[in-house]
Amino acid sequence: MSTKIISARFNKSSSYRISSYIADGGYTALVKALKLAPDEIIELVKRARLNGRGGAGFPTGVKWSFVPRSSGRPVFLCVNADEGEPGTFKDRAIMERDPHALVEGAAIAARAIGAEAGFIYVRGEYGKAIERLRKAIDEARSKGFLGRNIKGSGFSFDLHVHAGAGAYVCGEETALIESLEGKRGMPRLRPPFPAQSGFLGCPTVVNNVETLANLPHIISRGPEWFASLGTEKHGGTKLFAVSGHVMKPGLYEFPLGTRFVEILNSAGGTRRGRKLKAFFPGGVSTPLLGADRIHVNMDFDSLAQIGTMLGSAGVIVMDDTTCMVDALLNLERFYAHESCG
Repeated sequence: MSTKIISARFNKSSSYRISSYIADGGYTALVKALKLAPDEIIELVKRARLNGRGGAGFPTGVKWSFVPRSSGRPVFLCVNADEGEPGTFKDRAIMERDPHALVEGAAIAARAIGAEAGFIYVRGEYGKAIERLRKAIDEARSKGFLGRNIKGSGFSFDLHVHAGAGAYVCGEETALIESLEGKRGMPRLRPPFPAQSGFLGCPTVVNNVETLANLPHIISRGPEWFASLGTEKHGGTKLFAVSGHVMKPGLYEFPLGTRFVEILNSAGGTRRGRKLKAFFPGGVSTPLLGADRIHVNMDFDSLAQIGTMLGSAGVIVMDDTTCMVDALLNLERFYAHESCG
């Protein structure tokens, strides 16, 4: 059954405005988080079993705990909103329809890691998302949810939007940081990892849009509630961007561990008279699966056990009219253009 948490406000009138967000309880989680110590926030996120929603699925609270304390250097938060994976459009929906959820989540994350500045690195083609994010940030500043001494807490944090130039490779976190620094967006050798040496050589955390949009719900409703929505190891829901040969392509939200067939049925199933041939479970960078895997559970562990990944959950469905050679040749052209040379 579909469970709307992240997408609950998507179809509300003026959902992107701060007045609508506050009316629905927005920013109360940030006010609550400001009264907690950073380590307390990190512990809540660990208990919620929130994993990164951008691709790798690394535990968010653990990632935050890698940031050194009292290093004498500023800490930065980078929001990965580049979203260049073919078949993926979940982050765009959040930024366009509920940008304040991202702004609030970013401020909570910044409180946890001790960052005073953050950057939202947005895919350059996302003009509407960029416009609404900038407006949302201005609104949040005007209400005292960003800037100096937020709500009298003594904590200061501000956000800035950076429009990328459309390079697919900048979705990789170190390439994103290189681009933010004004360099060619190419991945760095690791170690050191961004948590030790990231933006301008300072400790940096890079989180995905959907990851951060979960934080207000975890703080407001509690980690146990969030953890109960997913699997034994991974809490919460997931936005699935379903496209290809389905009757109702679009964005669907389900608890982690939901069977693929349920997601397919919610999207109307395959085109009339056609049979499922194959599908990408998490975008075109994830190994595809055949129709015999229609009952697979869509979560990090279940997909890893059969040799693929949840990735960004960009589900691309192909029916029996698809020539797999042509489909893969098309993808090879994409990667040759975006990742070679």
